[in-house]
Amino acid sequence: MLRVGALLTLGGAVPSLTGCDLFNQEPPPDPLAPMVDEALVLAAAYRDAATTHPTLAGRLTPITEAHAAHAAELARITKVALPSATPTSSTPANSDATLTGLRERERAAGESATRACLAAPAERAALLASIAAARASHLEALQ
Repeated sequence: MLRVGALLTLGGAVPSLTGCDLFNQEPPPDPLAPMVDEALVLAAAYRDAATTHPTLAGRLTPITEAHAAHAAELARITKVALPSATPTSSTPANSDATLTGLRERERAAGESATRACLAAPAERAALLASIAAARASHLEALQ
């Protein structure tokens, strides 16, 4: 009797599991996927600033490359495809205003990376801590 009751209960559960489309749903997006775009936007901002202000290129090019590398690694671990077109950014004509804007972006991005690091599973924390540390060092390079 117990076996029949268990089978009926299990048999009643199967249609409800398949009825909710549990097996056909796409997995939720990776919580780190927005960081790929963030890193690409930062790389574009630095690239455009270096183009607009060639005297700053020596300081900004390594930071551009770091953000591009972060985007590539984040895309790899999140399985997000990098866009074929790179974003562009508007850059103030004044180099001091450009550096101020880059510092503000870098500070916000550093906070974002720190929050992501604190919330990430252990296997991702090292990468995110490295990105957060790089962003902090970028702030120093922009002084």
